[in-house]
Amino acid sequence: MTTKSAIRLLLCLLCLAATALLSAGCEVGPDFVRPAPPPVGRYTNTKPLEKTVAAAGRSQRLEMGQKIGKTWWEAFKSPALNAVVQEAILGSPNLQSALARLQESREELRAGYGVFFPRVDSDFNATRQKFSPLKFGSPAQSSLFTLYTLEGTISYTLDLFGGERRQVENLAAQVEYRKQTARAAYLSLVGNVVNAAIARAAYEAQIKATQQIIAFEKNQLKISQSQAEGGTVPYSNVLALKTQLEATRATLPALQKNLSQSEHLLTALLGKTPQQWTPPRIALDDVTLPANVPVRLPSELVRNRPDILAAEAQLRGASANIGVATAALFPDITLSGTFGQNNTDITSLFASSANFWSLAANAAQPVFHGGTLWFRRRAAIQAYNASISDYRQAVISGFQQVADSLRALEFDADGLQAQSESLAAAAQNLKLVQSNYESGLAGYLDLLSADNQYQQAKIGVIQAKALRLQDTSALLTALGGGTWEPPPPCAPEN
Repeated sequence: MTTKSAIRLLLCLLCLAATALLSAGCEVGPDFVRPAPPPVGRYTNTKPLEKTVAAAGRSQRLEMGQKIGKTWWEAFKSPALNAVVQEAILGSPNLQSALARLQESREELRAGYGVFFPRVDSDFNATRQKFSPLKFGSPAQSSLFTLYTLEGTISYTLDLFGGERRQVENLAAQVEYRKQTARAAYLSLVGNVVNAAIARAAYEAQIKATQQIIAFEKNQLKISQSQAEGGTVPYSNVLALKTQLEATRATLPALQKNLSQSEHLLTALLGKTPQQWTPPRIALDDVTLPANVPVRLPSELVRNRPDILAAEAQLRGASANIGVATAALFPDITLSGTFGQNNTDITSLFASSANFWSLAANAAQPVFHGGTLWFRRRAAIQAYNASISDYRQAVISGFQQVADSLRALEFDADGLQAQSESLAAAAQNLKLVQSNYESGLAGYLDLLSADNQYQQAKIGVIQAKALRLQDTSALLTALGGGTWEPPPPCAPEN
């Protein structure tokens, strides 16, 4: 038989056998079925809120069933905030790490597809040998020679019971898991940036309001000192006002510390150090409360929240692992063939008389492994059961976060409305008491009380506005954000 004929025969036999056996093969283990969404029509046990009360001149309409835009943070209508978010997306180390892990899983999946192709290897070696015929009872003299061998091997494992296909299915599930992990990192990054930017703006507003209150209290102290020098009020009034002034000043360091920490957090989210980047100024009044807030239907939440989809991918991988463990209980059949040339003269290595070939089929059936394979399958089943529980918990946690955020918007609006009315009343009362105090119709205790009420009401309004903005961002984040997708797979390198 010539070299070309042997190679052709070898390839034909392998292809025919593989085609015939694969067509008769099957996949053991369960076929994965996506869990159905929870049979609920709303997120809470109360009537869905359609519109909040008007607070600080703005109400919010919750639009059930509407899609969330990809750049949902632009609904706050702050160009400075938009720029910070975009810079964070480009520079975040956490997001870059998640994308690299995703690409790693994609490459592992590509490597896994190799099991569907025959394995071809080649080998060349030269061996210096001394042959002794006495070993075989021959009195002939020993000979010294060099043997040159060139051979190629083709082998193919017939995946009759789908173990390799289930393994590839598991790799595909890992790709999906890493994809959803990257989406979760993206969503968390954007939500944290928006939250930190609003918190920073709120701290700046509180510091400004506190400084205005300090200026007012200084003026009152100056008036009281003049009155004390004129003998119209006791000096204890001056001491009381000075105590109030210093107490107000004492609130500034804590606010300044919080402002500094929020700036450092924002800087870290962008992947920079505090020395490398200074956050742009974003005034709280420049961040607009979205009037219309899209809310996904409960049935759509499980198909959009990345943490739920990540849990689903892990469930799919656990299902595939049952098939891998089950297939290990059945025979493993491998076809292989070898063709080569050997000769003691390298110049005659390709002579037809120097070729050799072989075809082989190997079937290995596990018989007794001390229960290892059986209990591995049982362990895979329990891992699948655990993944079902993990998935259910992810769904429950997702619904809880959405429900909390929906009710928060309702309560935030009510709270801001009450705070705004309180501030208006406190400002009017302070103005009246101040006039009476200057004319001697009110005591310093009345002025201190009115000033304290006004200070608390003004800070309360700022905090309520910031909380309303942050809870709106939290709702859009809890709903899974927009339809952002990680970059496509990188092209294979040659």
